[in-house]
Amino acid sequence: MPRDPERTLTLHTLMRALIVKRPGEAVIGSIAEPVRSAGQLLLRVRMVGLCGSDLNSFRGKNPMVTYPRILGHEVAATILEGCAEAPQLRAGMDVTMSPYTSCGACASCRSGRPNACEFNQTLGVQRDGALTDYITMPAGKLFPGKLSIKELCLVEPLTVGCHAVARAQVKAGEVVAIFGCGGVGLGAIAAAHARGAVTIAVDLDETKLAIAQKAGADHAVNIKAQSLHTVLMELTDGHGPDVVIEAVGSPQSYMSAVEEVAFTGRVVYVGYAKEPVAYETKLFVQKELTILGSRNALPEDFQEVIRMLESGSFPVEDAVSCVVPIESGPDAIQAWADDPAKFTKIMIQLD
Repeated sequence: MPRDPERTLTLHTLMRALIVKRPGEAVIGSIAEPVRSAGQLLLRVRMVGLCGSDLNSFRGKNPMVTYPRILGHEVAATILEGCAEAPQLRAGMDVTMSPYTSCGACASCRSGRPNACEFNQTLGVQRDGALTDYITMPAGKLFPGKLSIKELCLVEPLTVGCHAVARAQVKAGEVVAIFGCGGVGLGAIAAAHARGAVTIAVDLDETKLAIAQKAGADHAVNIKAQSLHTVLMELTDGHGPDVVIEAVGSPQSYMSAVEEVAFTGRVVYVGYAKEPVAYETKLFVQKELTILGSRNALPEDFQEVIRMLESGSFPVEDAVSCVVPIESGPDAIQAWADDPAKFTKIMIQLD
């Protein structure tokens, strides 16, 4: 495959990388350019989005991260060099990617659910991520789409919420409450809306709730100003939502999910609670609940989100707080850590 005429990589030369050297310290450093192996494609990274796990990594609150660590798993890139194994992926194509690995041998992989691989290593978490000029990736992890670079960069976080909706087996006409309207919650709202569900966005930030309504939420509940239980009862004729998707990761929202969901309803947990959660367990049995975990995403979730973004139905510009050059990345992460409520989505531009 021909190289991008704008750039020819030279073995052992250096490229930029945004590196968290230790908790609270992010810098722009230099690392060696990657060497492509068989079955991999060489990519020029165009834009990388930051999410809550990146913030936790910067703060030293992500137990899966060791330092120094290059962040970045929400990626838009351009193919520089293809490979014989994937002729459909050609030099010059813009792609997004699945940032997870799968071993192929654990119980999850053998059951056809590699998204939950026991030995997964996510870019920017257990292994160095994509906040560099160039990376290599296996062909099976890449997804092209007729999208802008910014849209491609939004695909991965939206797929996590989309996968949660798939786990819940949401049907048309059902009432789905989504706790949390960050990137994952917005993906769940958009996916549930696309399936014909009545969607209720729950958050304590008015800006996020406004974006959620543009993404497909039929109702918005600000738990700072309203009683969650009262509003949910009013919206569901006293039954509660058929499905609750928890995308916050707080003990209170974990408990509220089982308290508020309807009898025989489904609860899907996406967020990781930062401390142990104490339940009134009788609700599990009395309501005969289905309680599910949801982790990462499958290829079909990436394809569904790409189709949704190609339709133009998602409020891309509203969902992104700011785009900054990589040189400003450390300052942007520090500003986010100082005032998390100020930002919805930060994207780092590399070209």
